Amino acid sequence: MKLRQKVILLAITPLIIALIAIALAVRYQATVLADQQRASVEAAYLASKEAELRHYVALATQSIDHLYDSGRKDEATLNEAKAILAKLNFGDDGYFFVYDLNGNNLMHPRQPELIGRNLWEMRDASGRPTIQLLTARAKEGGGFQRYLWEKPSAGKIAPKLGYVVMLERWGWMLGTGIYMDDVDAAISKIDTQISGNIHNTMIWIAGIAITGALIIAISGLALNISEYRVADAKLKALAQRVVRSQEDERARLSRDLHDSISQLLVSIKLQIESGIAKLSSHAARPEFARLSFDRAAGQLNDVLGEVRRISHDLRPALLDDLGLAAALDHLTREFSEHSSLSFDFENIGTTDGLSDVGNTVLFRIAQEALTNIKRHAVASHASVRLVGNNQCVQLLVSDNGVGFDVAQIAQHPKRGIGLRNMHERLEAVGGKLLLTSSADGTQVIATLPRS
Repeated sequence: MKLRQKVILLAITPLIIALIAIALAVRYQATVLADQQRASVEAAYLASKEAELRHYVALATQSIDHLYDSGRKDEATLNEAKAILAKLNFGDDGYFFVYDLNGNNLMHPRQPELIGRNLWEMRDASGRPTIQLLTARAKEGGGFQRYLWEKPSAGKIAPKLGYVVMLERWGWMLGTGIYMDDVDAAISKIDTQISGNIHNTMIWIAGIAITGALIIAISGLALNISEYRVADAKLKALAQRVVRSQEDERARLSRDLHDSISQLLVSIKLQIESGIAKLSSHAARPEFARLSFDRAAGQLNDVLGEVRRISHDLRPALLDDLGLAAALDHLTREFSEHSSLSFDFENIGTTDGLSDVGNTVLFRIAQEALTNIKRHAVASHASVRLVGNNQCVQLLVSDNGVGFDVAQIAQHPKRGIGLRNMHERLEAVGGKLLLTSSADGTQVIATLPRS
């Protein structure tokens, strides 16, 4: 996996993890809130239904108060009371029922087939004695009782919340109730709505996560394209600099060969031809020709020195034979001989452990730095120090010249090529270059780790 892909993955992964954690937290909190809301709604709904049942029973008792308070207990009075109660309906499944204390059904408007039957031992599907529980609740002074009973509108057994009271003088248990499946349906509707809200919230979070991941991926792709373009431009510029450096080096060699060696060889040729001519014309006096040959020999020495100089510039033999310190010492002495500046060299520690490439890089940096001092620094003195320790080798080249603006030179497209070359040479072998310059002088510090 490429570095950019790893960066994008590291950017997306925490986002996804964070959104998943948020989604889980939101889902948990929403579930807890839904349970609390469900319990609150159910309690409030049941409280309202219980109050409603009390009102219904109070209304029923008030409708027969004139009969109950009359003190009569004859069959006509009781039948009239039953008829009044039978007509008190609320909704399709809202009705009143009457039982005596022995469990005999005295009035049931929705199930007339139960009238006259003793239901004391009747039990529901869970084995609970329904009429006994209702009678016991009525004897306790009235109250609510949950039980199972057939729902008239559906013809099926459903849970029911009943409210019963005792009419002691008549020995009646009067009651009514509401079927709880309606309550359960209302609560289920609330649960469905809450679940839908949670689901929608999860979809929103998932959408945000996908959108965020896409934005990061697209941004990463755009960054990759931009970086590729910048890298391609830098590569082209580097290739151009390499070609230009090669051409500059060839031009320098051409000038050196033409301006020095070629002219010296022509002069030597002429001196030899002159000596040969003098020998032919003055055979008896060879000393006339000797002067020409001596001049030719001296110029040959100059040619050899020039060839050694060019060879040293291309690849110093001392670097391979005696090492970096000796090569730098020789280089500073050469610059001292060919300029008006004073140079000194100091070697501290050892450079053992550097590769041949590392030695060459540090030598070229010293060569470039001394050349810049000679051409641009307007300095009177320069020093070269080579410091080696267990971790790295440092090359320090400093002068007391006028200095320059490092940032301005670095940004100039046509200047500072030598400085860029120094940076690139060191970066290629894992080193670092530090360049400081002021009106008091310039210092170049090249640090190269040991292999």
